[in-house]
Formats: sequence, C-alpha cells, structure tokens
Amino acid sequence: MTAFVSSSAFADAIPFAVIAGEESGHVHAREALLDAAMGPGRTRKSSEQIRAGRLPADGLAFSALRPDGSLVGTVRLWNVAAGTKDGAGVPALLLGPLAVSPESQGTGLGSLMMRCAIAEAARLGHGAIILVGDPEYYARFGFSAAKTAGLAMPGPFEPRRLLALELIEGTLDGVAGVVAPTGCFMLEASSQMGLAA
Repeated sequence: MTAFVSSSAFADAIPFAVIAGEESGHVHAREALLDAAMGPGRTRKSSEQIRAGRLPADGLAFSALRPDGSLVGTVRLWNVAAGTKDGAGVPALLLGPLAVSPESQGTGLGSLMMRCAIAEAARLGHGAIILVGDPEYYARFGFSAAKTAGLAMPGPFEPRRLLALELIEGTLDGVAGVVAPTGCFMLEASSQMGLAA
C-alpha cells in the first residue's frame, strides 16, 4: 500500500525548478517570459526608466530553470539611490521585475525567488530593497510603505505601491527625493571587460 491513490495525480504537476544565477543564454527566454507575464506596456513603467540600459547588481539576477533547462521564472535587482539623506544618495536596490511563467504560477515559485533574492542581497551587505508592486503580495516578505513616504519614482507611480524592506535597520530613515539609477551601463561593463582582456 502507498500513501498515494495513483501516480496519475501528479501528471499535471509542475516539474521541479532550480534557482540559479542568470546567464547570458537566458536573456531571450527571460524577455519572452516578461512579455508574456506583463504585457506590452511593461517597458513604459517608471521602474523601467531606472533599469533601461543598465546591468543588474552583481550577483543579484536569478533564473528559475526546469530540469530541461527551460526558464520558468526571473527576478533581478538593480543598484539605485533611494533619494538622499544628509545631502548624499542612499545606496539601495530596486527589485524587479519578478515574473513566473503562467504554468508555474500558484506553485510558490515566485515566493521562493523573492526569498532567494532577499537573502542574497542581505548576504552581500545591501541595506535596503525597494520595489513598486502590490502591497498585499509583498507584505509577506516584509515590504511596506512605512519608509517610502519621502521617495518618488522618475515617472508616474502610485505612492501606496512604492514599498521598501530594510535589510539593515535605519538605512531608509529620513530619505527623500527621486529614486535614481546608480548601476553600470551595459556599455561600461563591455568596455571594462575589454580592458581586462
């Protein structure tokens, strides 16, 4: 006797996915996944203005892959200044986009990717993560609007959806201003790689 009525109960189950660092071979699949999950308007969002032409923060771009190598999830974090405090930019990360393929939604994969990204950002010593998203979803990871009242995005946004999670307590105390990109441009990274060769 087994604990399961029939192995056919798992016929439609989502295969196991592993979360790994994003690789250059994932780019095409990632873009297709983002288009499918977020629609054609995704490139017009305020967050995209911050990400455009830049590289994600070192070690903070993740792909969820099935055993066959197909990409079923993505999340990336970007270096930003979360406004200013005492006249200086406040280093932080901008999370997004987070996307999971339609057939993997509801499996907990998005939550697992969030926890992985947050844990790695904390391990690397980052002080805070901000994002624009649904407070009802992101509250489970500790995100809230409690520290973002003085912040704005570079384009239209809903203030209640600008959320933050401090990884180091006090990082966002007293911040004010517009969230601005600080990460490397893609061309800068290419030229640096050429110099190192």
